[in-house]
This record gives sequence, structure tokens and C-alpha cells, in this order.
Amino acid sequence: MDTADVVVIGAGIVGLATAYAITRASPRTSVVVMDKEPGPARHQTGHNSGVIHSGIYYRPGSLKARYATQGAAEMVKFCARYDIPHEVTGKLIVATAREELPRLHALVQRGRTNDIPVRELGPAQIAEREPHVAGLAAIHVGTTGVCDFTAVAGTMARLAEESGEARTAYGSEVRAVHRDGGGVVVEPGTGPPVRAKVLVNCAGLHSDRIARMAGDDTTGVRIVPFRGEYYELAPARAGLVRGLVYPVPDPAFPFLGVHLTRGIDGTVHIGPNAVPAPAREGYRRRTVSARDLLETALFPGTWRIARRHWRYEAGELRRSLSKRAFTDEVRRLLPEVTAADLVPSAAGVRAQAVLRDGELVDDFLFAGSGPFVHVLNAPSPAATASLPIGREIARRALEAAGHT
Repeated sequence: MDTADVVVIGAGIVGLATAYAITRASPRTSVVVMDKEPGPARHQTGHNSGVIHSGIYYRPGSLKARYATQGAAEMVKFCARYDIPHEVTGKLIVATAREELPRLHALVQRGRTNDIPVRELGPAQIAEREPHVAGLAAIHVGTTGVCDFTAVAGTMARLAEESGEARTAYGSEVRAVHRDGGGVVVEPGTGPPVRAKVLVNCAGLHSDRIARMAGDDTTGVRIVPFRGEYYELAPARAGLVRGLVYPVPDPAFPFLGVHLTRGIDGTVHIGPNAVPAPAREGYRRRTVSARDLLETALFPGTWRIARRHWRYEAGELRRSLSKRAFTDEVRRLLPEVTAADLVPSAAGVRAQAVLRDGELVDDFLFAGSGPFVHVLNAPSPAATASLPIGREIARRALEAAGHT
């Protein structure tokens, strides 16, 4: 049996940021990161748009607001220090209809409350920055950027391992978790069990299952997967977008709407939408998991979401099934685009925590006691905020291990 002070389940960016933070805060604390995949960042981290978020959208005082604002600055410094491709581009949030103007102005106030520099723009100023984008008004957020989060996660893993007290165990799918005195034993499908003082659950799409496996009560919360589908602009039309362009989000739903993102490699991604996925790893429409589908269907919160947001989801499903409908949505921001300009791209799946009453958890959510620290909700902007999130989880884990 292997031993460690802390075992982290999940080698996404949050799990690896936690291991990295532990090795910095307590260099003699041993850490094992376990993941069922053959390498890091194979799920949410490796399937997002690569945007370093400013923190403008998030409720003042929330963990998302605090960690995103702090994390964005730290992420830029981290990328610069370790030669990871990145760029601080700024972004536009554009109102295309009069009814969106009050929400845009509310974002200006929220940005200022969150200490984020914002600048209000009229149509002429929008055209100066993005000549092909149409809008009645916009705000420019200067601290937004793009980077390669997969490279960030890989660098965190390397730095943690170089400390001499951390290692990654890929291909180690967790099959069982047992309390062992004051600690815990984690049993993978292959390889020896690991005995540790503390288990940190950063399993993302499967985090609620790991919590249940550990014997903790998660009946009040469930991970409901939402697939986010993307297109790319055909290379010959990539010049239509210079940087990052977002619509004004609907505050009733925790998704940002279809936006335009010029990535660090120059590719322009368009999306994502947000459609219920019939599998937690349902990156393709035809991927269905009977277990995942049954768990989602039997959870009361799923049906309460459907009743509350059916109009929104009907529109999302229509745009998922119809390229023409998706193109029409994009044309609100980018009138010159045609369906022929859009090339299908890889999708992602968001691990969204949902409460039994149908509320979508709108902040990062930590739980657990004794030898367990569970991260039950860490969707966007978790990649942006991964460095401060990792330190917070590390603090909890070290306290539980008695290594304060």
C-alpha cells in the first residue's frame, strides 16, 4: 500500500493547482494526484475557450468574484514566468437590443464594485475595436485575456513533482474510498491502494460521486452535465473577429451566451451553447450513459430546472440541432457571418452543481469534514481562478492533516 499525507482525486487544473499550492506552503507534505485519464487536463480544463476572465460577471463578495479578479492577475504572471502562451487582449461585452442596455449598465456598476476597470463605448467606438461587430453600446474590460490552460495545468504538475514530495498517478480510476482511523484509504482500479491523512476531491464531473463514495451526504446537490458546443470561423473568415466579443448575459442563467473568442493560436471559436448532456463525458451528441442519464432524471432538481428555464433550454436545443439557428444567434453580434463560415469544433461539458430545489449553484462550492475536502462546484471561471482556489483548498487540506 502506498502512503501520502494528501491524496488529490482529479488532475484537472484545480486538482493540480491544489497539489502545487501544497508543495509551496508545506514542502515536506507528500501528495499523490490520482486521475483515471492517461494525462492531465482531459476534461473541463482541456475543453474550454482558454479565456482568462476578469471577474466582472460575478456577485460582489462571492468566491467567484474574489478569486477570478485575483486569479486573472496571477494567471498572467504565472504564464509569463513559465513561458506559457498568453495574451491580455481585453474584451467587449456588447448590447445588440435596447432591452439589454439596463443589464449592460448593471455590469458596469458590478465591474466597478469588483475593482475591475471598465470603459463604456458607443457604436463608433465598437467599430474602432471590432469593425465587423454590431451593437448599440458596449463595455470594454481591459483585464481579460487568453492562454493555454492545458499547458498551465501541465506546468503545475511538473512544478509540484519537482518539489520531490508530489507525484501524479495517471490511469488510476478510483473505485472505493474508506475511512481508516483518522485518515482514508483510496482504492484504484489498478495499482496499490493509497493511505492518506486527507482526501481532496477535485473530480469535476464526478465530484458528487466521489463524495458519496467517501460516505458524505450529497443528496441535496447533484452534478448535472451541460454540453457546450463550439464552431470555428473558417480560416479565410477569421479576420472578422480581432479579439473577444461577448453578448450581455441573462442573469437568470449562469451561462454567458454564444461569444466570439480569438484564441492564443489565432483560431476564432464561436460558442458555446448550453444543452443538457445525456452523459457526464458526453462530448459528442451520440454519447449516452444509461447510468448518468438515470441519475440526472431521478434527481428532483433536474425537473425543477426544466420547469423554470424551459424557454431558455428550448432555444439552446434548437440552436444545437440547427446550424442555421446557431448562425442566426451569432449574426446578432457578427452580421456578416454565414453558415458556410462556421466549421464544427470540439465541444466541452460543464460540471454544473444543482440543488434539489432546481437552483443552479452560482458560486464555487466546498464541502466535507474530517479527512475529506470536496470541491462540488468549480465551473468557469475556475481555470482563471485556479491559483487562489488551489491555495484555499490546500489550506483546508493542510489543516485537516495537522500540517498548519
